[in-house]
Parts: sequence; structure tokens; C-alpha cells
Amino acid sequence: MNSAPITAWEGAEAYFTFADKPALLVVFCLAALATCVYTIVSMVKHENSSTKKLSGK
Repeated sequence: MNSAPITAWEGAEAYFTFADKPALLVVFCLAALATCVYTIVSMVKHENSSTKKLSGK
């Protein structure tokens, strides 16, 4: 079961795209937060609208 092309872990590295740019990390985190908040607000509005339609109000 040794079918991996990697034979040793020496020299293995990780690349962190924006690790040295904290401003971009903040921008991406704020964008993710805004997306989550927008999704939740939209969901609540839709559920409230659907509830009103189904209850006949």
C-alpha cells in the first residue's frame, strides 16, 4: 500500500498566501463575516415572509 509519490518529509514546506499581510487577512475575515450575517438575515426575512403567507396574515 505504499503508492504515494512522497518518499520523505524532509524539505516539505507550507505556503501561507497572506500570512505577511494582516490587512488582507482582516478584509477576508470581514468579508466572510458579512457573508454569514447576510445569509442569516436573508433566511430570517424569508422564513418570516413564508410564515405570514401560510398563516394567512
